[in-house]
Amino acid sequence: MTPARLGQAPPETGRTAGPPRPSRRFDRATLLADFGPLAALVLLCALFAVLSPQFATWGNVRNLLDSAAVLAVIAVGLTFVLLLGAIDLSIEGVMATAALSVALLVANSRNDIDLGLLGVVAAVALGACFGLASGMLSTGLKIPSFMTTLGISAIGIGIATVLFGGMQPTLRSPELAEWAAGQWFGLTRLTYVALAVVVIGLLVQRYTRLGRYARAIGGAEELALLSGIPVRRYKTLAFTFAGAAYGLAGVMVTVQLGSGIVQAGVGQNFAAITAAVVGGTLLSGGRGGVLQSIVGVLIVTVLANGLVLIGVSPYVQRAVQGVIVVVAVVITAWPLRRRLRVVK
Repeated sequence: MTPARLGQAPPETGRTAGPPRPSRRFDRATLLADFGPLAALVLLCALFAVLSPQFATWGNVRNLLDSAAVLAVIAVGLTFVLLLGAIDLSIEGVMATAALSVALLVANSRNDIDLGLLGVVAAVALGACFGLASGMLSTGLKIPSFMTTLGISAIGIGIATVLFGGMQPTLRSPELAEWAAGQWFGLTRLTYVALAVVVIGLLVQRYTRLGRYARAIGGAEELALLSGIPVRRYKTLAFTFAGAAYGLAGVMVTVQLGSGIVQAGVGQNFAAITAAVVGGTLLSGGRGGVLQSIVGVLIVTVLANGLVLIGVSPYVQRAVQGVIVVVAVVITAWPLRRRLRVVK
């Protein structure tokens, strides 16, 4: 009969009981996913500074920050949707409608309306309404978010085309033009608008239920439901917040161009998702945040700027961006590969 059956203690094996130690390989992968994007940004800046003396000049740094302003605003809103494990493809349509709306609500070449700042607020609110529609359709009808947001984008572009009416509205608001052209400490005021949106995004993520619940829902939606979290409400709220950010981005593009165009958001879907993923925000949800996405925005902007300075073809630039997206997804998702057994 064995010692265990006789009630004797099992022989010592030299090991103590306890939780399994985390793998060193897992730790390294997690560290790479957390700090890799920031390290990549530093390396890119150093590389382009060596390859092009013009890169490190204050004029180029100012251009970089100004160029990143619109994408940063979009990325802040998109981050909360991605944290849910959802996707938002409505950026282009929402920006188009907001751009035409603000162009027709402030002093312009098409009509006698001049609502001033109220017109800007109305355009941002219209973007929030589009986001609200995306969230309600996705959560209420249980339709995948990529389908609902793609449909909302098409609706937005259609509305913008109708508002355009074959005649481009040009801004004629001297106050708005003067404000947009003004600078503080060498940077345009729109750059400070983007900075303010980033700060608001960080505060929402850190100190509100939307920020905390978005990460929880993206990490495990079923557990969030069992914990009593009103998942549908906060999903809808996240889409609404994102829509407001897209609306503001459309207003910023209109102010920069001095006129409203339907193409205000063209290419921003790919650019914003690329920036968020490169920065470390997972498409599967539950991981990442505003700061990570902003690091991704800077990486994408620095890469585009640096490649132009060293004379790389625009077609090659697009291919390079695609490669970086694939590599970033692999790096950020690698620590979670055992948990993410289903690939959607």
